[in-house]
Amino acid sequence: MADPDALRARWSRALEGAGGGPDPAPYADDLLARWQEPQRHYHTLTHLTAVLDHIDTLAGHAADPDAVRLAAWFHDAVYRPDRSENEERSARLAERALAEAGVPAERTAEVARLVRLTVTHDPAAGDPDGEVLCDADLAVLAAPPSGYAAYTAAVRQEYAFVPDAAFRAGRSAVLRQLLALPRLFRTPYGRREWEATARHNLRSELEMLSTGTDPAS
Repeated sequence: MADPDALRARWSRALEGAGGGPDPAPYADDLLARWQEPQRHYHTLTHLTAVLDHIDTLAGHAADPDAVRLAAWFHDAVYRPDRSENEERSARLAERALAEAGVPAERTAEVARLVRLTVTHDPAAGDPDGEVLCDADLAVLAAPPSGYAAYTAAVRQEYAFVPDAAFRAGRSAVLRQLLALPRLFRTPYGRREWEATARHNLRSELEMLSTGTDPAS
């Protein structure tokens, strides 16, 4: 279960590490409120905590770990499942908020760039910060069966307004896009620890969707 006080402390450390100002609490409170909005079932504080934990695991691969941590805070800060511009709006929020918090312009631009990468989860070669953020965000795909089932159920809840046939078609397209990537994970750790399990989970879910089976059942 996510701990808001622990998350505030993590936010403060990341903001300070990125050169931000001395009073981060208002920014943390705004972000925590966003991550607890009622339309969220998967994109919650639990997801944020998991992504931050995975970034800590992968931090040795990053060029600027604190920028990656800040990008994690913002990558789903704006989230409406019925809209397609969430990542762009989240990146713009990061640009405004981090500038107000005193983070240098170059660092702020890097955070916003990383947030925008989560549209495709396909960082370019030689982009270690992008690799770490995308791997951390996708690590849920390598969850054990019970965890993966909980993930798919939460995603379906977020899209409860979408009829079953349309959801299966849209979700299947997302899964095929991910499976078509040469590698889901770009860091050595991610390739070693998560790649095979994630591909198995994706293929299994895709098969269930193609037969009309609810993978969350």
